[in-house]
Amino acid sequence: MKFALPSFLTSASAPAAPVRVAQRSRMMEYDQPLVWVVLLLMLFGMVMVYSASIALPDSPKYASYKTTHFLIRQGAFIAVGMLAGLLAFRVRIETWQKWAPYLFVGTLVLLLLVLIPGIGKGVNGAKRWLSFKVFNLQPSEMMKLCAVLYAADYSVRKQQVMHKLTKGFFPMAAAIGFVGALLMLEPDLGALGVIVCIAMGILFLGGFNAIWFGGIGATLVGVFSLIIVLSPWRRERIFAYLNPWDEEHALGKAYQLSHSLIAFGRGELFGVGLGGSVEKLHYLPEAHTDFLLAVIGEELGFVGVLVVVAMFYWIVKRAFDIGRQAIAMDMTFAGLAAKGIGIWIGVQTFINMGVNLGLLPTKGLTLPLMSYGGSGVMLNCIGLAILLRIDYENRLLMRGGRV
Repeated sequence: MKFALPSFLTSASAPAAPVRVAQRSRMMEYDQPLVWVVLLLMLFGMVMVYSASIALPDSPKYASYKTTHFLIRQGAFIAVGMLAGLLAFRVRIETWQKWAPYLFVGTLVLLLLVLIPGIGKGVNGAKRWLSFKVFNLQPSEMMKLCAVLYAADYSVRKQQVMHKLTKGFFPMAAAIGFVGALLMLEPDLGALGVIVCIAMGILFLGGFNAIWFGGIGATLVGVFSLIIVLSPWRRERIFAYLNPWDEEHALGKAYQLSHSLIAFGRGELFGVGLGGSVEKLHYLPEAHTDFLLAVIGEELGFVGVLVVVAMFYWIVKRAFDIGRQAIAMDMTFAGLAAKGIGIWIGVQTFINMGVNLGLLPTKGLTLPLMSYGGSGVMLNCIGLAILLRIDYENRLLMRGGRV
């Protein structure tokens, strides 16, 4: 027997059953805060490059330059770097992994070309550039990015033997040793230091034996110390660094360091004001490149330097967060590459800031994203674009999509 429901239960006024409407995930497709921090650093760097270089045309060396020469070129470098970054972002991480060994070998060839008379271009006694008329390409900057990709790919391919010294470490050590030999012929000890830190850091994160890592790290410290001891001019730099206020050192090897420290001292807490630096008026050499932070410290004070440090900390932290997320989703190459980019930016920033503040011996390394230079800015943009691509693919997979 069937029973009919009362009419008031079946009337049109009865509430309809709730219908679930599929809602699109509100997760952003890329890390917008990271993009903004990078853009702010580059634009802030461009302003400070202009401030640090505005007086250079007063000197005989730059007499033919306009006061806006470095500003215009830095703006062009940033534009080209952003375009290169956009193109790099469109390349899948799987493709970067596939091409990592070839990019590494190709950059080795460029490092060799630098040393050939008539091809490589020398500046201030160092031969580090390939001239393309419009701009100079510095292969050592390319090698930093290629070292990240190659070391990450190597760690994935050798995952089963990473704990072994002969099969896990020696092949990579031989490759980096060859790079080191070429860089020492330029010479470029600063770039070599960054590349060694990148390679060793990725190998350690990739599963290399911790005990062997400690021993090899101590050996590398000994090797770098031996290089310094056997090189008279590097040895003089160390002595000058230890006592920069000695009259002989302050007018010689410690000249840049002493004036950098004077700039920070003049800046105090809030600085003397944008454009008000005295040290940039032909007292502090390379103020728009290696010693840009000293000008920031003088004009914007401790607060300005702290803001720059905080922004770089944010970039490095995000790089490691993105790498950790990728590894958690079994994207080992992507995770190691992301952390390698973090190591690259972090180590180079630390060395540059350490040199400016007198914590480390004077060494020619630029401040990433901020210092004047085409190769550095362009490669930084490409490296960070790859980092953003890794984050983008992480987000796609977390949504349940496909890369």
